[in-house]
Amino acid sequence: MSDQPFVPDDFTVPSHLATPRFRLEPLGPQHNAADHAAWTGSIEHIRATPGFRDRKWPPVDGMTLEANLADLERHADDFARRSGFTYTVLDPATGDVIGCVYIYPSRRTDHDAAVSSWVRADRAELDVPVYEAVTAWLSTHWPFGSITYHPR
Repeated sequence: MSDQPFVPDDFTVPSHLATPRFRLEPLGPQHNAADHAAWTGSIEHIRATPGFRDRKWPPVDGMTLEANLADLERHADDFARRSGFTYTVLDPATGDVIGCVYIYPSRRTDHDAAVSSWVRADRAELDVPVYEAVTAWLSTHWPFGSITYHPR
């Protein structure tokens, strides 16, 4: 990772991405209960998702709602400090949490950002559309020259 800021100081971070099938908004503590329910009901599915297969998250045994809140507060703090950007994926009709997108600095010197995403097991059909929409959004609305994001 570089000593350079993740995004330029004059870059306006997008507040959302909207499609007919889902929308993204910054993840925060207000999503705690719905986020916790979304991923704890889909642990096996998420751990099989490209980009999560070799990770320790989500924990196989889950975590408490309080621990999840601390995680969401950390992501919101990263967003506020512009050091990483986590968006919740919401159903546009119901507002239900159906997934998450993470945009953080890449540990690889040949990429600016590392991106990962997951969707709930019962919304698995959205994995490819989220991947495609986020990839296009990053290439048109973000200042990254190159990203790493496991293909679907």
